[in-house]
Amino acid sequence: MNDQHHPRWSATVPQVPPPKAAPPAVPAQPGSPAPSPPVHAQSAHPQPTPARPGHPEQPGHAQAVRPLVPPHRPHPRQRDDLLDGVGRWGTMHTRHGEFRLQPVRLARDLALLVAWMNDPVVSTFWELCGPAELTEHHVRVQLEGDGRSVPCIGLLNGTPMSYWELYRADLDPLARHYPARPHDTGVHLLIGPAECRGRGIGGTLLTALTQRVLRERHAARRVVAEPDVRNLPSVRAFLRAGFRYDSELLLPEKHAALMVYDRD
Repeated sequence: MNDQHHPRWSATVPQVPPPKAAPPAVPAQPGSPAPSPPVHAQSAHPQPTPARPGHPEQPGHAQAVRPLVPPHRPHPRQRDDLLDGVGRWGTMHTRHGEFRLQPVRLARDLALLVAWMNDPVVSTFWELCGPAELTEHHVRVQLEGDGRSVPCIGLLNGTPMSYWELYRADLDPLARHYPARPHDTGVHLLIGPAECRGRGIGGTLLTALTQRVLRERHAARRVVAEPDVRNLPSVRAFLRAGFRYDSELLLPEKHAALMVYDRD
């Protein structure tokens, strides 16, 4: 087995001729002093002593060149939203099953959203009925914004069945129409499949989500919503979830009911 050559310990040692043999000893004469012991000349090029691991090399000895190791650079953090990471809020347990929010990815979710937006019941209030470009633009503006509004698909027992928008109401144009407070969190929602409507699912999911908002967003003191006053099923769902009917707002696009849920 060949030994590995370690560059740190390598050195060139010139060959030194062997010392000449000493002349034969001459017997000492009586009364003469004892002869001095022979002095052996040292090599003009002594062999360097290899440095031990963990010890610095001696001055003048060859040192190994350490490989350059690039400094550790952590991966850049992905830009978070302004709602304390909606996508990390986890699963909510409800009487209808396991519910969670999944931030929208257009490549995956656009076709489903377009189908829901073209449902006559939904389009009456969302006004996104038509080609896919309408819904895509509506969602993309949020995805490419500064994180103040996060569009999500709601999954119940793993099945997509609702669309949600969580947004910073205090940073939204809505704040010009009511006495907003810092970190007010707004909610928009729609229930997609017709078979999921009229069964109390909306109110149950709103209850779970509102509690999760206030658990995850420590700075928020209120959750607010502004459904169209004509959308009575939506207003009733908010009331069942513990919201109070605060006032009515004349917004540019609708006559809205301001629904407010206060932190205890």
